[in-house]
Amino acid sequence: MDAAAPPPKRRGPARLADPRPLFEDTSATGASPGRGFGAPPPPSASPAASSSSSSPFPPPGAFLAEPVSSLAAAYGSSLASHVEGNLGRWLPVGRLKYYFAVDTVYVARKLRLLVFPFGHQDWQVRYQQDAPVAPRFDVNAPDLYIPAMAFLTYILLAGLALGTQNRFSPDSLGLVASSALAWLLLEVLSVLLSLYLVTVSTDLTPVDLLAFAGYKYVGMIVGLLAGLALGRAGYYVALSWCCLSIFVFMIRTLRLKLLSEAAAEGVLVRGAKNQLRMYLTMAIAAAQPLFMYWLTFHLLR
Repeated sequence: MDAAAPPPKRRGPARLADPRPLFEDTSATGASPGRGFGAPPPPSASPAASSSSSSPFPPPGAFLAEPVSSLAAAYGSSLASHVEGNLGRWLPVGRLKYYFAVDTVYVARKLRLLVFPFGHQDWQVRYQQDAPVAPRFDVNAPDLYIPAMAFLTYILLAGLALGTQNRFSPDSLGLVASSALAWLLLEVLSVLLSLYLVTVSTDLTPVDLLAFAGYKYVGMIVGLLAGLALGRAGYYVALSWCCLSIFVFMIRTLRLKLLSEAAAEGVLVRGAKNQLRMYLTMAIAAAQPLFMYWLTFHLLR
């Protein structure tokens, strides 16, 4: 008789898995017991707790986190200093606040001076402790607020004028804005080049030239408004008056600016340089009406 088969062994309850895995995951984004891969750490986790892990190896980014951030901060600071230094040669960024230090009274007086400059007597810029006073205290001081606002208003009026003639389109408005800005920059660069070629020493800065060149947009706005309200005849009358006004304004303003260094030169040099300065002043002033007409005549039909 065959030996009886041994009775099957009774299996006891399944052993619980060891809550501590063989290898602990020390990465911040890796999988961990009880959480799916990539799940965020529990709220109780903190950098201090993770750093006290029993694993002898730190997280992979621990070696690079601080050096990379420090290097990026140092590089950004160096780049900002380099850009500011190069930009400061042509555009004194720190002095831009001076050109926007205006108030309502100054803006009203300046606009009246730009349109009616004939009765104004004192054109000298006032100084205090070898520095020009803020524009809000001196109507003769150059500013950038009026040129900037006048430029934007000119673009809006150009769009309105084109719209009344069913010629408006985003492309045409962009062309008007880009061409006006290009002519403005070209004018400033031409004046700077002329000053360099004739070796005229002056205290005019590129920002001053930008401000004086931007004042012509006030007359252009007056001409466009008159053209929209009164037609082509009103445009020519208003623009002619504004062209004459800006010509007188530029002559009387730049004449003092360009002749400010003449007293320190000899008699012969002074006479020759004065002629060059006067010719340059007349050329800059005469260019303003030409630009005013060129940038507005095609907007009205």
